[in-house]
Amino acid sequence: MKLHNLGYLPRWIIVSIDMLVLMFCFFATYMIFRGIGMDYIGTSHNITFISSFFGLNLFFFWLFRTYSGIIRHSSNIDAVKLLFSQLSVLVLFLLFNFISQIFFKQKPFLNTALFINIVLSFCALFLYRVVVKQTFELYFSEKSNAKLMRTVIYGTDANAISVANALKFETPTRFKIVGFVDKNNQNASKRMLDLPILVQKKKLPALMRSIGAESVIIADKGLSREEQIIIVDQCLEYNFKVFTVPLISDWENQKEISQKVKTIQIEDLLERKPIVLDSKGISKQLKDKVILITGAAGSIGSEIVRQVLVFNPKKIIMLDQAETPLHHLQLETESISTTAKIRTVIGDIRNTEAMDMVFKTYQPQVVFHAAAYKHVPLMEENPCQAIFTNIKGTKNLADLACLYNVKKFVMVSTDKAVNPSNVMGASKRIAEKYVQSLQLRDQKEKGTGATKFITTRFGNVLGSNGSVVPLFTKQIAEGGPLTITHKDIIRYFMTIPEACQLVLEAGAMGNGGEIYIFDMGKPVKIIDLARKMIKLAGFIPERDIKIEIVGLRPGEKLYEELLNDTSKSIPTHHAKIMIAQEIQEEFEALHADINELISLSNLFANEAIVAQMKKIVPEFKSMNSTYELLDK
Repeated sequence: MKLHNLGYLPRWIIVSIDMLVLMFCFFATYMIFRGIGMDYIGTSHNITFISSFFGLNLFFFWLFRTYSGIIRHSSNIDAVKLLFSQLSVLVLFLLFNFISQIFFKQKPFLNTALFINIVLSFCALFLYRVVVKQTFELYFSEKSNAKLMRTVIYGTDANAISVANALKFETPTRFKIVGFVDKNNQNASKRMLDLPILVQKKKLPALMRSIGAESVIIADKGLSREEQIIIVDQCLEYNFKVFTVPLISDWENQKEISQKVKTIQIEDLLERKPIVLDSKGISKQLKDKVILITGAAGSIGSEIVRQVLVFNPKKIIMLDQAETPLHHLQLETESISTTAKIRTVIGDIRNTEAMDMVFKTYQPQVVFHAAAYKHVPLMEENPCQAIFTNIKGTKNLADLACLYNVKKFVMVSTDKAVNPSNVMGASKRIAEKYVQSLQLRDQKEKGTGATKFITTRFGNVLGSNGSVVPLFTKQIAEGGPLTITHKDIIRYFMTIPEACQLVLEAGAMGNGGEIYIFDMGKPVKIIDLARKMIKLAGFIPERDIKIEIVGLRPGEKLYEELLNDTSKSIPTHHAKIMIAQEIQEEFEALHADINELISLSNLFANEAIVAQMKKIVPEFKSMNSTYELLDK
């Protein structure tokens, strides 16, 4: 029989072992006092006394459930239960001895002997549990130490201790904790959990190398984002693995804590400080309102749905043409506790009649328009489809918003609409121009009752469908190579929740006609992003996984911009949101040009389509594309 194959013992066996321990302690006490010429039991009813002694112990074992704990996982709680059970026996027998002496002038037993017996019993009961626990821990740790990753925990606070304790009992075990790192270097001579507190005199990788550590778990809740990024960069440079764990605000069970220890993600390093939202303003816009969200099954649209639900709208209409993702979103929203009515509509924004039915049926008060074609190379090959969805689809929705007196229409745009170099970006810029011109016309006709058209413009979104991070993750899983279009290419990044939070904020503050641009932080060099992701996955760039330069795709820029050359930005009350001042065009001329563009798209005349787009957007200059000839 192998030790690691042992299951948990039945409770009756635990009780039997406890009773055997009690018998041994009773006999030991009896022999000790007999050896010094004193009688433990001072009554002729020996059998009655001994039977009642063990019977009462058994009763208190049952009352305090001392046998219910798993011995190999014994803790302080088990010690407390044993202590209370033995103290209860002691108190009752001392009381019985006292009463017997008053009424019968005789003490059935020696008080001192009973006290020593109880002390011996408690010590023996707890000691054998400790021995079993330590035996199992030693056996399993020695058995698996060779396979474990030698790890230091960065931090010495309660959060770090909780993580260390949880990992100690994790099954299967992943880490061998070899010490804690104190960033303040105040506890160099002390130990925690019988592990050393290490002094960081040099960079962390030098300290880890000196003790043979292979990885670090960042568990210090006092670290700033900048300090955490420095630690990660230093460790990745020397090929040490980095893990992170969220702040443990509640004392959860060890299994839950250990499961939260995960490899640090690229999102953790690119994410910026949390956004502070104007909850009152957003709530005023959305609470008890009917909200239509187009492109609801997409990465941006679905996150807008989740965030809008927080503000208790009256009804949400989730519109998309993608059946399966929309079904998944419907299942997800059904599990969310909300008072809002949720309706799921399969529909194509290019179909004017279908969209008219949606507006007529549900009478939306706020529209979040996130439906769009966004893949640059695909739209470069299929410009007519970019026109049908990004321009005609937007035009359909915007016209219906005016017709059905929608209060606010928030359109999600892209930084690729700025000085566009591809069909996709130009189509989004034309859509921006159309809703702005429609705002001007509607305001002239209706005054304060006009629909407020608001555009939000931001860059790449981490984790969105087709973005570079999921692509790199897939390529790393396949063993590489990671494909990059150009070694100097840079992009701005945001997380999906961050982008959607800013969309809601901009929608709440907008008065109509604005194009809001978001603070995207510092631009990221894609080749550096690739190297970092390879290292985070535990590989060495160019040795384990290659990086391959494949050349710029049709329509692709090296650098994205947030403002046109002729535009200026105006700050708002929100530090991360600015207003782009664009030249607004008259509705009639623009409307005629767009109608001609849609007519050309129906003929699938690609060159004529792109030429008309360049007429509407003069700053549209094609790059790495067959349409560059049209710019000459």
